[in-house]
Amino acid sequence: MSSEFIPVCEPSLNGNEIKYVNDAISTGWISSQGKYVSQFEEMFAEYCDVKYAVSVCNGTAALHLALVALGIGKGDEVIIPNFTMSSCAFAVCYTGAMPVFVDARSDTWNINEDEIESKITIKTKAIMPVHIFGNPCNMDAIRKVAEKHNLLILEDAAEAHGAEYRGSKVGSMSDVAAFSLYSNKNLTTGEGGLAVTDSEEVYKNLLYYKNVCFSLDGPRDYRHHDIGFNYRMSNIHAAIGLAQVEKADEYRSLRIKNSEAYKEYLQNVEGISFPVDQLDSVNVKWMNGILIDPEKFGRGSIEIMEMLREKGIDSRRFFVGMHQQPSLEKYGCTMTGDYSVTEKLTKNGFYLPSSSNLPSEKIKYISETLISLKK
Repeated sequence: MSSEFIPVCEPSLNGNEIKYVNDAISTGWISSQGKYVSQFEEMFAEYCDVKYAVSVCNGTAALHLALVALGIGKGDEVIIPNFTMSSCAFAVCYTGAMPVFVDARSDTWNINEDEIESKITIKTKAIMPVHIFGNPCNMDAIRKVAEKHNLLILEDAAEAHGAEYRGSKVGSMSDVAAFSLYSNKNLTTGEGGLAVTDSEEVYKNLLYYKNVCFSLDGPRDYRHHDIGFNYRMSNIHAAIGLAQVEKADEYRSLRIKNSEAYKEYLQNVEGISFPVDQLDSVNVKWMNGILIDPEKFGRGSIEIMEMLREKGIDSRRFFVGMHQQPSLEKYGCTMTGDYSVTEKLTKNGFYLPSSSNLPSEKIKYISETLISLKK
């Protein structure tokens, strides 16, 4: 088994991807105009139980576009998790606004909803909950704070396609939500993203700003009244996306099944712990993250990852906290505060191979290899 390298994630492309892409190419519709763009958007919106979906070129663009569509700009503050991908903070910075960090919960690894209110100022305009590794945030608590302070909510659902919180799909519990369709996501177009919303006003803003602010209802006279962005998705990428959404529930089930297998082998191993699923929710297990206790396991996460790689098993370390990002310090973000949970996750966490189509025998091999490294 060790002679075959097991990547941390491979896309599953076993549906109508080739059929739809070939059709797009054969008909000549390869740019952002074409039937697959609208079909993909409509089907994804339906999957998320929202009215509208707007496809874009990547997940970061989806975040930025969503913020612009909400009217976020210079002088505003947006509360984000400290434990997340830097794209979340960068997207806020693109607008001229300031990201404000909140530490993670020690159980779910999501934003600590109990600490959000302490970070709110007169400049705060929005909260950006991120459903880390496919585990939904406590949206009831977040929405309660947002309503109390009249704040907007932008869900970052980049890692959580099909996840559910108390019967509601992620992406349907906010003013607007952003998804990534990068190749390692549960649903992919290779590169791509989407913004979804129930608001007609936000939807029109998304369409307007993503296409260099061409008028939505007037003639294309090449007079641009606002500064927009070229964030369109091609018909070819949308063709892949449509084929992926057709099998969304299957891919979701496979990821959950893989996670259950990992837990069967590893949850009782001293020194290894998993995140706790949000109560009354469906965690879609984008990645199978584990947290190592070096004292109990006998080795640190970096050493373990290096040893796994020698055995042909790929892995990835967790995010580095926003408060430790030199780029954000240069931007002027407040970097001080207690982010002890994030620091622990960064130091001791990594995720194991998590492809939807990962065979059960490989999960067994990965788990047994990891256990064999324990001192």
